[in-house]
Amino acid sequence: MKNILLTIDFDNNEIVLIDKAIEIAAVFDAKIWLLHVVAPEPDFVGLDVGPQYIRDTRAEELKRERRLLADYTDVIKLENVSCEGILIQGATIEMILSEAEKLNTDLIIIGRHEHNIMYKAFFGSVASGVIKKSKIPVMIVPVE
Repeated sequence: MKNILLTIDFDNNEIVLIDKAIEIAAVFDAKIWLLHVVAPEPDFVGLDVGPQYIRDTRAEELKRERRLLADYTDVIKLENVSCEGILIQGATIEMILSEAEKLNTDLIIIGRHEHNIMYKAFFGSVASGVIKKSKIPVMIVPVE
């Protein structure tokens, strides 16, 4: 095992996932690819259209997420584990699977959040979607 894709969503449970990924990476001398997928830009938030305050808010949010990703990458490197952070936009499940293939990933680590029935009915679960579609082994880590 040489490449581990660790997905994080900044729901304040990242440390549980990072600790598990470090534990596994250390055993196999593997690299961790720390992935955060952001929602795609809405159609009305382009370069020249839409209210400025929405574009500014979105830019600040992306800047904050890049900073967090860099901080978590540094935390992992302090444990003598090779790590790179990736922030991409798109549909979450598809982006996770696409990046996993591009990076020649041996394992995907993803957190499992408990959601109510209404949430599951409308949105489903990222973890479930990745499990159903992945050809790469997936480790689900409970984060609640």
